[in-house]
Amino acid sequence: MKPSGPQLRQRALGMVGAAAVGVLLAVQARINGALGARMDDGIAAGLISFLCGFAVLFAASLVVPRARRGFRNLAAELRAPGGLRPWQCLGGVCGGYLVFTQGMAATALGVAMFTVAVVAGQVSSGLVVDRLGLGPAGPQRVTATRLVGAALAVVAVLISVSAQLGGAHASWLVLLPALAGIGLGWQAAVNGRMKQAADSAVFAAMVNFGVGMTALALAFAVEVLVRGLPELPADGWLYTGGFLGIFVIGGSVALVRYTGVLLLSLGMISGQLIGALLLDVFAPATGDGIAPSTAVGVLLTLVAVGVAALPDRAGRDARRLPR
Repeated sequence: MKPSGPQLRQRALGMVGAAAVGVLLAVQARINGALGARMDDGIAAGLISFLCGFAVLFAASLVVPRARRGFRNLAAELRAPGGLRPWQCLGGVCGGYLVFTQGMAATALGVAMFTVAVVAGQVSSGLVVDRLGLGPAGPQRVTATRLVGAALAVVAVLISVSAQLGGAHASWLVLLPALAGIGLGWQAAVNGRMKQAADSAVFAAMVNFGVGMTALALAFAVEVLVRGLPELPADGWLYTGGFLGIFVIGGSVALVRYTGVLLLSLGMISGQLIGALLLDVFAPATGDGIAPSTAVGVLLTLVAVGVAALPDRAGRDARRLPR
């Protein structure tokens, strides 16, 4: 069915919103990365981020009437025949796994290689998840424009981090971030379904944070047995990543209904690259400056989003054929 004018406007606004969410995600990654570096413990930094976000969302779920109804709505949907399944509430595990892979593989592979692997997995998963109709937007065809847009996004990220790829080397470890990227696509789909069932983005985000926090807590408990407890830094701003995560998860949960998983992923990827570029300009972590390849990658990502969002010409032409 051809999208109507209001649907196209909603999709366009949803993609703009996804890009804004991606900018916040870039800032959150900078903060959580700094916290992990200070503590020398990426899993502990991720757990703190999830814990802070969960605490705020849990309090909001007790106060906001619509979020309070989310408890009852979700429980009823889980009991209903053909309703939401329990495994569709476990999207937060993918966020916890991503943090785990950052600690396991990012240093060995290099951040650039790690990022490319995550994005490749994420856009591939977005195509499959949309085709299967696992998200709230329902089934979406794998069209030529969507395939080209997804491929361009991977190429754009590869170009944007090419200046950092010199010392990176591929190994079997690249499978870990690739699987994390695949999980992110599935997470966006099931979180959207859960939001639809609960009728509350706040409640759905709270469940996501709670599940991710639990997964990271288990990993952290094992780590403590091996390494002991890390030392907490005193700088308060290092603990704000979880609060930004509220808007990242909440925004993606609310927007995936209008964009589908692939366009949500592409919009967030473009926002992340734009956010990283702005951070390098206004709050650089090093004195290396901005590589021209980074700016080229950002522009190419925006092109990729535009291509993937083009209407399905083949489907439109098929509808015009005489019957």
